[in-house]
Amino acid sequence: MKNNSASNPDISKWKGQDIISFQEDLQRYTKTSISEKSFYSYFKNSTEKLPRVDILTILSQYCGYSNWNDFKEKKLSSNVFKKKKRTPKWFVIIVSSLGLVGILLLLIPTKHTFNFCFIDQDRNQPITRIPLDVIILNDKESQFYTKSDSLGCFSWKTTDDYIHFVVQSPYHKTDTIYRIASSENQEHLKVRTNDYALMLHYYANGKIEDWKNRKKELSRMISDDVTIMQILPHGLGIEIYSKNDFINTLTTPTESLKNIEIIESQRKNEQIVKLKFRIKS
Repeated sequence: MKNNSASNPDISKWKGQDIISFQEDLQRYTKTSISEKSFYSYFKNSTEKLPRVDILTILSQYCGYSNWNDFKEKKLSSNVFKKKKRTPKWFVIIVSSLGLVGILLLLIPTKHTFNFCFIDQDRNQPITRIPLDVIILNDKESQFYTKSDSLGCFSWKTTDDYIHFVVQSPYHKTDTIYRIASSENQEHLKVRTNDYALMLHYYANGKIEDWKNRKKELSRMISDDVTIMQILPHGLGIEIYSKNDFINTLTTPTESLKNIEIIESQRKNEQIVKLKFRIKS
């Protein structure tokens, strides 16, 4: 009931989306489902006819039992089944028991824990100098604001089977992430540096040493034998950059730096040996 938000606690009054949600839930728990026709035959109408054993097994597995026989042995006394030919009361008992157990299971929401650590795409190291802002956008919950911790990571627990969030900081490019629940304990996400904002910060605040350190850092990251190509717009070809020219481009807060987009990069021995970029118009 909690997972699917059914319109009525009485299963015989379900229709439309309630039935579809129930079928999807069956599929998720048992890897199979029952048809809408079967649902109307055995849940919406009173009948003395016993559902097929495969349907009863699906419903039993949905309630946590291995099969229909397992359910009978553990939940129902034998005298209920001895009377089934004389009265349909057994069906009411079965459906009520299945419904009750199913509802109890549904009332216990499954918690998913998502763990992410952010890696600087340029340095290939955890982002620990400043915390990153994280905005959770899951539909069933209000927007929630949090930050990465001192290790550059954050965790999020939710009953949703997915996470949708935005990651941003003054000196990194904003990115939107969507992930579904999986068995993976932790995922490392690469975040791109916003060189324009970083250089503008250094220039505006007179941080000459930080600016020089950034140039040295880029020099260590890029191989002396690197091939750097700018893809020109309108199919005009390419322009080759030297290592120093490209570093100067990345450390001068011009309008073109704001619009640089890395298309492809290749690394060897922890250094960039090939890089393609363009300047978005």
